[in-house]
Amino acid sequence: MSIDLAIDVHGLGKRFGKKVAVSGVDLQLPRGEVWGFLGPNGSGKTTTIRMICGLLKASEGSGTALGFDILKDADRIKAHTGYMTQKFSFWTDLTIRENLEFVARLYRLPHMRETVDSTLQGLGLADRQHQLAEALSGGWKQRLALAAVTMHHPDLLLLDEPTAGVDPQARRDFWDEIHELSSRGMTVLVSTHYMDEAERCDRIVYLANGHKVAEGTVADIVHRSGLVTFRGQGTGVRRLAEKLKGLPGLDHVAYFGAALHVSGPDADIIRATITRETSGDVTWEQVDPSLEDAFIALMADAGTDRREHA
Repeated sequence: MSIDLAIDVHGLGKRFGKKVAVSGVDLQLPRGEVWGFLGPNGSGKTTTIRMICGLLKASEGSGTALGFDILKDADRIKAHTGYMTQKFSFWTDLTIRENLEFVARLYRLPHMRETVDSTLQGLGLADRQHQLAEALSGGWKQRLALAAVTMHHPDLLLLDEPTAGVDPQARRDFWDEIHELSSRGMTVLVSTHYMDEAERCDRIVYLANGHKVAEGTVADIVHRSGLVTFRGQGTGVRRLAEKLKGLPGLDHVAYFGAALHVSGPDADIIRATITRETSGDVTWEQVDPSLEDAFIALMADAGTDRREHA
């Protein structure tokens, strides 16, 4: 049985003059799923999203979004897509309601008043509808932006780091809304730097240096990393980090919260090294590698970004 794909692109690439921003990206996203788009700053996530939704024309590659050709049908794709940018891009000198009414006119939505009323109610904005956008906190601006880009009931929702700079409760509420929209059949691709958000996605895609380097479920990517991880805790563990970095068999040494994570491919080598180098009250235990451990490994494996010289 064939899978109905919301996004089906192959060999997608984008150049700006001599600079290669994205190269050879394949992406097949089934309808109705929530996928996470991850990677360091400058990895090509935003450029890829903009090519998919018709805001940028690909320099190479081909494919479809919602069944429309990404090279020929950009306007049709945009009509059926909601795109929320990294930066709040609505009108700060208008109220919440006025912003939504303006967007409704842009999309020529019928029954504008009823549609705006329904959107305000659905996203919990009704009590604040007469507040100016510039007076809103980051979380409420985020909710207004989500309302504006979903008011026309798009089939595809593209979110570019939508929760940057908002508090944890607002992020949690936002993701509840995303999964509610997905349950109604909307397809969602969201770029994020937060590992807890990545773990809320059906699948994740990792970009580095303009290339796709990994794709799968969280469990798949952690398993394929081949990492073994030990966690150390104790009063002297922070000072131990610099001592351990670069030692044979210790590929990744990183401090998380009050614990030091040491990862590599061989448990025996790691155990022998940390036992030899550790003194004081630091205690170690082998733990399951986290998604963050896997991504640190992926970043290291990706190596130096050489796109400027391509």
